Amino acid sequence: MIVRVLALVGGLTGAAGLSQFPEYSQQYMQRLGGAVDELGRSVQRLESDARRVGLTPAEYLAALSGEGDLAAKQAGNLRADLARYDRLRADLRALEGAGPFMRAKLATHLGDRQIATRAFDAYKPAMPLTFEGAVFAGTGFLAGWAVLGFVLAALRGVGRGVVGTVRRG
Repeated sequence: MIVRVLALVGGLTGAAGLSQFPEYSQQYMQRLGGAVDELGRSVQRLESDARRVGLTPAEYLAALSGEGDLAAKQAGNLRADLARYDRLRADLRALEGAGPFMRAKLATHLGDRQIATRAFDAYKPAMPLTFEGAVFAGTGFLAGWAVLGFVLAALRGVGRGVVGTVRRG
């Protein structure tokens, strides 16, 4: 009886947690779009500055790196921004137009730690009243039930082995 109650609790916990994915992933995408827009402005400014002096962005950053420690540090920061912009833009392209189920399949594109942290900090859990939320809740319930049931069954098996050893010994 206790095992069934614990498995039910595991299922309900999984349902509550996974049902939040559709809305959280939507908020992540909104923040991702904002980050891409903001980094895009920085990239455009860098490209414009490079064009003004007749250089490509790569040549501009190489020249900037040779201007001393402070300029080299700034060039390194700009390179990191360019790389992040490219990565986030690719993630946004992969996720654009994707519904909640497809976003779950493409979850590797939801991996920017900074964006995820900010989305999570601002996120307020709610009861999902959509088809997608219900499917994610059901999946979470089954996963939670199965995982906790498996763990409890394994522990029960280990417990029987220990009790049997103690009784024999």
